[in-house]
Amino acid sequence: MKFSKTHEWITVEGKTATVGVTDYAAAQMGDIVFVELPDVGAKLTIGKSFANVESVKAVSEIFSPVSGRVTEVNAELSDAPELINKDAFSAYLVRVELDAVEDGLLERDEYEASKESF
Repeated sequence: MKFSKTHEWITVEGKTATVGVTDYAAAQMGDIVFVELPDVGAKLTIGKSFANVESVKAVSEIFSPVSGRVTEVNAELSDAPELINKDAFSAYLVRVELDAVEDGLLERDEYEASKESF
């Protein structure tokens, strides 16, 4: 698992990346009440917003740490967006057929040591 400075996580298996938000981001957002995800087939671009997560505090844009085509969205989040608050590392947002991965992604220990300074 790797981490972006904008608090997304990514795992890669072959040419498929799974992307979600970190537990730190979920805690900062508060109780999540709605998630707007892209359509299957949508193209993601590194550094560009691809989803919105609405909490009781605000709406937060989620930025892509990868470029590629969305092959799957986590449909469970439509009915149960609070799954992100319960376990952010299991409640992925999308799976993507990879074209590229953001340079400079952090290892878990690097992310944990510096996440509050971003």
